[in-house]
Order: sequence, then C-alpha cells, then structure tokens
Amino acid sequence: MYEEFLEDIAQTNGLRGVNTYLKLIAGIGAILLCLLSTSYIPPLFIASVLSMAILYLARIELRTYGELFIVPFSFAVMSVVVIVLLSGGGEVYWSWNPLPWFSLSITSESINEGFFVFCRVIGGMSGLIFIAVTTPMTDLFVVMKQFRIPEVVLDLAMIIYRSIFMIMEQLKQTYQAQVMRLGYGSFRESIQSFATMCGSVFIASWESGEDLIRAMDARCYSGKFAILGETRPVEFLPVLAVAVFLILSSLVVVISRNITLIGAGP
Repeated sequence: MYEEFLEDIAQTNGLRGVNTYLKLIAGIGAILLCLLSTSYIPPLFIASVLSMAILYLARIELRTYGELFIVPFSFAVMSVVVIVLLSGGGEVYWSWNPLPWFSLSITSESINEGFFVFCRVIGGMSGLIFIAVTTPMTDLFVVMKQFRIPEVVLDLAMIIYRSIFMIMEQLKQTYQAQVMRLGYGSFRESIQSFATMCGSVFIASWESGEDLIRAMDARCYSGKFAILGETRPVEFLPVLAVAVFLILSSLVVVISRNITLIGAGP
C-alpha cells in the first residue's frame, strides 16, 4: 500500500517554484531526444542528469525514486531478454534450436539492440518521472487550459483525478481496518478479506460520488470547475539550466550516433 501519493511529492518538492513550462520542456525534450538517439549513450546521459536533478534539486528520496522505477525496469528487462534471444544478426555467441522452425540465439547485434532499448526505456522513464515528481496536476490543468483544451475534457479529467484519491483513501482505510482485525492471517482469510475490501470500496466510492454530486448542486454548479493552479514566474537560472541540458543532450545524440556496445557502428 502506498502511504504517499505522487501528488504529495510534487507539491512539496524542491523544484515546486520553477515555471511549469520549463519543467515540461525539460522532461518532454528528454523523452524526444531518447527517441531520436541511435546510440545507448544519450539515454544514459539524460537519465544520469535527470536523476541528479530529481535527487538533489527536487530533493526526492532515493528510495521513492527507486520504487517508481520498479515496474518499468521489470518490463524493460523482459523486453530486452526477448530482443536478445530473437533478434539475431552479427557474430553468434550462443544458439539453440528447440524446434525445426524456432531458434534462439545470442549475437552481437542482438546484444547491441537489447542494451540500446533498455537504455532508451531508462532515459525516457527518467524524463517522465521528472515531470511526475516535480509538477503537480493542478499546474498541469492550468497549462491545459492555456492551451485551450476543451472545458468538458478538463472537467472530466479533474473529476477522474479527484476520484482516484477518493478511492485510494477508501482502500487504505479498509485495508488498515482489516489488518488490525487480523484479516490476512491465513491464505483463505486473505482471499475473503480482499473480496470484502473490493465490495466495500466500490460501495463507499459510489456513495462518495453521490455526495460529490449533491455538494456540486448545493454550490450551484454550472458546468465549469474552477482551476486553482498557479502560474510560476520564468527566472533566468532555470531557463539557462534547461537550455544547457537540452543543448548538451542534443550534442551527445549527434556525436555518439555511431557508437554501439559491441563492435563499431555502421
């Protein structure tokens, strides 16, 4: 169970006062550069710089940052294993033919391709996590409004976002109550407790949604939600830092375009 939401982290991080557009440019620019790179070096460089910014500038705990990487890291490892075994090409280091029409092999090209994909995932996730832990959703709603996203879409997004916290709070309270009553003492009790928790959370969430509708009607809801985010000033040092980061990353992409992990590139 998560005791701390990403929104809580984003609201209290060390880069909270930096302009939202600068943080989006840095994060999205990093993701695009990872996609444009043809070598494993640029994604690793981008991941290293953004990780330092997250840990030291945004002051995010190392454990929290590591937990955010668990799921994408697992998917990246599984993808790399498939790529290494099925890609082929180059010098063959190991091969196995379990079936006449199916073979597995490890080659120099497959290792290069697998490691490149792995680094690209790590670099892209670093950019995405940078945005997630430094930019609250309230600020993103302001940006979406400034980009003239339809109001219906914005209202729906805000209702869904609020409902996520509402459901998570109900889930947390129900789970803690079950743990205090030893509801997970055995495997059979765990199954029963989990089923009960799902039903309880569904009913409580439904009732909370009806309470929200009544509260909106009582406040004369007219079809528009108030967007309460703030517009941060654009300062020189953050602009300089983002510009230097993107320029250096672009140079690394260009300079290292022919570098591979094993052997020379074309």
